[in-house]
Amino acid sequence: MNKIPFGPTYEEMLHPSKISPKIREKALVAKVNNELDPINLFNITWKNEKNEVNKIVLPKELTGVEANIVVLLGKNFPSGSHKVGPAYSTLIEGSVDGEITPGEHTILGPSTGNFGIGVSYICNLMKYDSIVIMPDNMSKERYERIERYGAKLDLTPGTESDVILTLERTFELKRNPKNRSLAQFELMPNYRFHRHVTGNSCIEAVEGIGNGRIAAFTSAVGSAGTIAAGDQIKAVYPEAKVVALEPYECSTLMNGGRGQHRIEGIGDKMCTLIHNVLNTDFIALIKDDDTVRGLKIIHDGIEVLKEQGISEEKALLLKESFGPSGLCNIIGAIKIAKYLKLGPDDNVVTIATDGFDRYDSVLEDLERRYLETEDFVLRRWFNDIFRKIGEEDVTDFRSKERKEQLFTQKENDWLKFGYEQSYLDAMKKQEFWDNEYHKIEKYNDLIIKMREQK
Repeated sequence: MNKIPFGPTYEEMLHPSKISPKIREKALVAKVNNELDPINLFNITWKNEKNEVNKIVLPKELTGVEANIVVLLGKNFPSGSHKVGPAYSTLIEGSVDGEITPGEHTILGPSTGNFGIGVSYICNLMKYDSIVIMPDNMSKERYERIERYGAKLDLTPGTESDVILTLERTFELKRNPKNRSLAQFELMPNYRFHRHVTGNSCIEAVEGIGNGRIAAFTSAVGSAGTIAAGDQIKAVYPEAKVVALEPYECSTLMNGGRGQHRIEGIGDKMCTLIHNVLNTDFIALIKDDDTVRGLKIIHDGIEVLKEQGISEEKALLLKESFGPSGLCNIIGAIKIAKYLKLGPDDNVVTIATDGFDRYDSVLEDLERRYLETEDFVLRRWFNDIFRKIGEEDVTDFRSKERKEQLFTQKENDWLKFGYEQSYLDAMKKQEFWDNEYHKIEKYNDLIIKMREQK
């Protein structure tokens, strides 16, 4: 049997200080000098070399609200996105369980982009062949990076809004016994990574800020992996509100909407299997063009930001830190801060999945769609996006009726893929999710045991 390259446990991804100092030192060197050295598996963490959470507290001159908006930065992960975390977690669980073997199995990665990049990167490091299944109308930078890491592309028709087609194609490819799917929309390692690693990192990120607690957590749902961080946040701060964000143009969870949208990084038209809707308190809609115009302001409107009182140093730090889904999460954080009437002691936490490095073509498309994008236009957009954000398009989903709406959506989406009604019914109790979460202890032990055998 081919050996599996060793990698970190869940606990080491949360606390890299617990990694062997020799391995940690080699990993930090490789992060700078050799992206494709397998030791980079030990750089899968929200923490920097000082073991501090990579984050930005947004200037209030940008947000226009009194609450502190804290954004965790995913661009510092290997491959440039936090999606590499659930890709690794799903692959390592399958490996230590004996279900996936290098040289024998090909890995399938259904995605709209960042997870596919993460799958191709992890498979390169762990020596698996891989195929990334994704829509054929995504940014060219994503395709190029996936192929650079060595994966094959299998493209399905459409955009972000047609992710269901990637699932259907993956379901078809899984019929080949040599293929194993890292199905981010349905496999629990995605949930476990984000509840443990992202959730606890969010909790650490607010230490010393405001009252040191979390009032709200906002996340575009996508695969509903990231929003699992809200489960851990609620376990520590029960009063915290978890807010799921959707494109205004494709409001599937809110009201069954099925339109197209431009927010790259958000698959939709479904309630994903791993989405614990019990802990979704509110759903808010974000207009897709606001995220792209907002990205243009952040990236190219340095002078406009300085006019608002933002220092040049802070503006330059923001410039490369976000993609469209990050702007979606930030706009959602501002919206919920206003909706909940949060004050200067309150903290809203959100996530920037990646940085700007894979979105040049998105701004090129914006330039084609708008006749003018000079600073006088950016000033108007700044006011429209960051100052006129209101409390509209936020719906309270805490009632029994609203929960049943989401449970029904999940049943409609997943019974056709062979899941039993009894399994879906079990998800209606928090005990199910807590039991899934506590499997982390088992996998930590298995990963350590596997490493000792190398």
